[in-house]
Amino acid sequence: MMKHINVALFTVHEGCPNMCTFCDQRSISGSVKKITADDVHKAAKTALEGKTDARGGEIAFFGGSFTLIERGYMLSLLEAAKQHIDSGDFSGIRVSTRPDGINDEICDILKKYGVTSVELGAQSMDDRVLLLNKRGHTAQDAVNASEMLKSYGFSLGLQMMTGLYGSTDDDSIETAKKIIGLSPDTVRIYPTVVIKGTELDRLMKAGEYTPQSVEAAAKLGSVLIPMFEEAGIKVIRFGLHSGGGVEGSYTGGAYHPALREMAESLIFLDKALKAANGRQGSAEVYVNPACVSKMTGQKRGNIEKLAQAGIRCAVKGDPSLEKNEIRLQFI
Repeated sequence: MMKHINVALFTVHEGCPNMCTFCDQRSISGSVKKITADDVHKAAKTALEGKTDARGGEIAFFGGSFTLIERGYMLSLLEAAKQHIDSGDFSGIRVSTRPDGINDEICDILKKYGVTSVELGAQSMDDRVLLLNKRGHTAQDAVNASEMLKSYGFSLGLQMMTGLYGSTDDDSIETAKKIIGLSPDTVRIYPTVVIKGTELDRLMKAGEYTPQSVEAAAKLGSVLIPMFEEAGIKVIRFGLHSGGGVEGSYTGGAYHPALREMAESLIFLDKALKAANGRQGSAEVYVNPACVSKMTGQKRGNIEKLAQAGIRCAVKGDPSLEKNEIRLQFI
């Protein structure tokens, strides 16, 4: 099955009614230019002429809060994108917004213009954490918006963050459970990255906030990712996208270009230890060929940890195994 490539456009800092503690969309998106309808057409044309298969994917508006931007501007972007949906080049439009940016009127507009997927930045389902980070909405707002979007037939995506100011691993796990209860189609998990000039940056430098480390974020991710996958919810991103302008502007927190692979390596390590069930000796661990590096771990870290547990092993590929499946044989 061919993977379709989405065309991503960033409506930088457009529509946000307040400034969250962690937010600096200009750095996160790597852009300060206000996109226009012409930019939508150019991006679609470039994608269709590229080497990757964009045809059949979605035109996606990220950054800011799309449904809260000035109405005429929003409609101009939707109208431009809709032309490429009507032509059959793309399957639909994806937008991201805040939970308090959804109502019946907005849903009607999104439907009219061919929007197929809506992602909500829930970030946390703990009202205390939301308040501390100046989100300006409640967990119930995320519940209400999710239920409304599903009732209109949109594909629902939810975004959560870990390592926020005042947050713990326990409340992040509870947030994941509550998000699972809303049955979204997709989830993005963003461990908090501290961006220069944000409120979190100030709190960190004042010693009032200790950001989550890369290692701690990966460890928590190794718990959260399986929770969603076992519930049939696709985790389409774990960690900020590299190359988006973050490298030159972050001052702390869990930023690493291979953060997801680090988390998934820990998942495979846990599977191997459980499969061994306390037994020691020489063994062969079989995984899908695409997952050999994850089972091996960065710098052979998993091989070393298994050796410390008394399991001397070699990792081998087996195409008959599913993506997250392992088979351990002692020899």
